[in-house]
Amino acid sequence: MSADTLEDDPFEEQRKRVDDSMQRLFRRYGRENSFEYGVAIGGSIAARLLDLIPTLMLGVAIDAIFVQTHEFTLGPFVPQHVLPETQEGQFVLTLIIIGGAFGLGAVFHWIRNWGWNASAQNITHDVRVDTYESMARLNMEFFSGKQTGELMSILSNDVNQLERFLNDGLNSASRLLVMIVGIAGVLFYLNWQLALVALLVAPLIAGFTYGFIAIIRPKYLKLRSTVGALNSRLENNLSGIQVIKSSNTERYEDDRVRDASYEYFDAQWDAIWTRIKFFPTLQLISGVGFVITFLVGGYWLIVGPPGPMTQELSVGIFTVFVLYTQQMIWPMAQFGQIINMYQRAEASTARVFGLMDESTKLEEAAEAPDLEVSDGRVVYEDVSFSYDEDEEILSDIDFEVDGGETCALVGPTGAGKSTVLKLLLRMYDVDRGRITVDGTDVRNVNIQSIRRSMGYVSQSTFLFYGTVRENIAYGSFDASDEEIIEAAKAAEAHEFILELPDGYDTMVGERGVKLSGGQRQRLSIARAILEDPEILILDEATSDVDTETEMLIQRSLNQLSSDRTTFAIAHRLSTIKDADQILVLDEGGIVERGTHEELLAAEGLYAHLWGVQAGEIDELPQEFIERAARRTARRETQLD
Repeated sequence: MSADTLEDDPFEEQRKRVDDSMQRLFRRYGRENSFEYGVAIGGSIAARLLDLIPTLMLGVAIDAIFVQTHEFTLGPFVPQHVLPETQEGQFVLTLIIIGGAFGLGAVFHWIRNWGWNASAQNITHDVRVDTYESMARLNMEFFSGKQTGELMSILSNDVNQLERFLNDGLNSASRLLVMIVGIAGVLFYLNWQLALVALLVAPLIAGFTYGFIAIIRPKYLKLRSTVGALNSRLENNLSGIQVIKSSNTERYEDDRVRDASYEYFDAQWDAIWTRIKFFPTLQLISGVGFVITFLVGGYWLIVGPPGPMTQELSVGIFTVFVLYTQQMIWPMAQFGQIINMYQRAEASTARVFGLMDESTKLEEAAEAPDLEVSDGRVVYEDVSFSYDEDEEILSDIDFEVDGGETCALVGPTGAGKSTVLKLLLRMYDVDRGRITVDGTDVRNVNIQSIRRSMGYVSQSTFLFYGTVRENIAYGSFDASDEEIIEAAKAAEAHEFILELPDGYDTMVGERGVKLSGGQRQRLSIARAILEDPEILILDEATSDVDTETEMLIQRSLNQLSSDRTTFAIAHRLSTIKDADQILVLDEGGIVERGTHEELLAAEGLYAHLWGVQAGEIDELPQEFIERAARRTARRETQLD
């Protein structure tokens, strides 16, 4: 990673497209939680105003009850004639008001906390789900350039950062706002001249906080990026721990994790260093405001009104000023903490909406009809495709497969075989040409209906954390136990499943790590068999099984594909020699087509590949060997 991690932020492009992320957040999700926000704001106002009453009553008690220099009065809130006239009665009433304020305040504090927590949890839940749903509908091109840890960083860390602000940040902000406005109002009512003195440092605090925002924001953007990079490195290493151990590269990976962790440490410490310089300075400014208020008020009581001051100041009012100033100034110093949380949340929200706004979604009409498969006839008409504008992966692919036929795709690694079939599944859209199923362009129908009509068994088998039964039934969730078992038998998986500790209820572990490659492959085939699709796609479906198991699976696949259109990609040419049609691809184009016998007789690329697998290497032409060497070198260069 470079020193400037922001340049390596995998979501920098998406993040830069987002304007006013926090405003957008509240516009999109705030209305749905208006009740919770209303409860939170109302509870905050009531709770904080009730918090002001004890201090105010203390000032009244000092002047009217203890020192007895002023009349006992509750201002415009209570008529004077209903108040007690005796000192004891006034004292009891003061106790009742203070106790009632504390008791009622506790109720409103509970209401306030419920409102803020409920709204925060609702919004973060909706944001997380919406972000995942948006991400899951992106085409595969997006995922090819992103690591799992980077995406997890947004769904987990960034959303959690948002939750902290929506709960703690807004809660604290509402408290400070009510306290500042409420206290300022009371102070101006009691003695507006001394109130001006008490609020003298407020503009300085505001200016200092604004400067902090400008400095800290880019630091948090960099920090969010380093979190994603660190997560990606850890996720990568944990997923590949077997390779790391077998390659004896623990120390090498230790260094890479250390480097990624240091990038995070460096970015985190940079932000922390800014904060630890800011907050003590802010507290110092606040403290200066408190000292000035105490100095001026004390002088006022001892000597008299200083300078242009003319209003009366009693001991009780001065006590209220001292306590209120402390209650107001110190929270103003905490305003920086709120800005701190806001900046973190804004950086995270920009990344979240950047992912939501990602444009690499496959276009689909709102009322797109479902794909109706009758015969299962598939036609590729002059199809060309590229993952980016620099290099065309497929060029002028043109062929047709009648319903019920088996079409095999063979060729060297990197020839474009898997890409051809991913276009049929609409994992990507063609650049030119079209693909039709029974005459219908796959771009004109509902994407989900396309994938419901097709069963796909990949060369890279993936099993979800769960039981064997759950993995076979994935996508066919209503399947009965009998149907699951029949599918397992057809995939030659039933026997080994019965030998597992808990049979069909055995947990397969994360990504199926408790099973062998061949066992995982057979469960994946059983899953496709259970779906009973009209079109079957086998992408190296027997690549991870031994010869005997391959023979058994091939027998089941032959039965499965007998009445449906089947596409099969295979490096083991013996598994597809009975296909109705074999397409030979090389460098993104179809160079040969025909049956097994026809292609052998043509003595072209297919015949040479057959010779390689038959062990007839010495009989291969020099031109084929040289081209194989160039292809291998090109692939290795692309990997580097």
